[in-house]
Amino acid sequence: MTDQAYSEAERAALYRVISERRDMRHFIGGSVAPELLARLLEAAHHAPSVGLMQPWRFIRISDRDLRGKIQGLVEEERVRTAEALGERSDEFMKLKVEGINDCAEVLVAALMDDRERHIFGRRTLPEMDMASLSCAIQNLWLAARAEGLGMGWVSLFEPQALADLLGLPAGAKPLAVLCLGPVAEFYPAPMLVLEGWATERPLSELLYENQWGVKP
Repeated sequence: MTDQAYSEAERAALYRVISERRDMRHFIGGSVAPELLARLLEAAHHAPSVGLMQPWRFIRISDRDLRGKIQGLVEEERVRTAEALGERSDEFMKLKVEGINDCAEVLVAALMDDRERHIFGRRTLPEMDMASLSCAIQNLWLAARAEGLGMGWVSLFEPQALADLLGLPAGAKPLAVLCLGPVAEFYPAPMLVLEGWATERPLSELLYENQWGVKP
């Protein structure tokens, strides 16, 4: 422990919100107060970014008709994904994959245009812009959980179709449709685990030392 550490209670709260964050699909409507939404987005904006490029752009979807069109794009991709899954198609179609029409707020997180001019930290790893946006989304997610709000990341959509719908400039790319709002309860474990779709692997299986595949 160093002199720069937070108190024991503060550390416990941090680890708790990390462990209890869930990718939510079930919402109960309601609303998110403007000042709370602003606080959450500020948390997202405090994320680290490679070369301080801050590639994130957030679009709040307040138009209900536009929400419906976004949900339609997600439904189209859900069907295509089911077809691609083959023998697991029927099982997949039973899963709830989004809460766009049920949640209090919908945000689209996108990568900005003109990213190629940012070379610092991206010359050999250009995908670090996506990593930076992902950090912003994670910040938003953790802050939402701490505030008692659920959030779900929906990635089932054709990026160009969503970009066209929202008027994104050439080069910009939507990465996530984020559903945000009150929930009746948080899942006790990831929904896909509860639904029997997948199982979590322990950290011990994913941690190597010095060389790939070498366990510590």
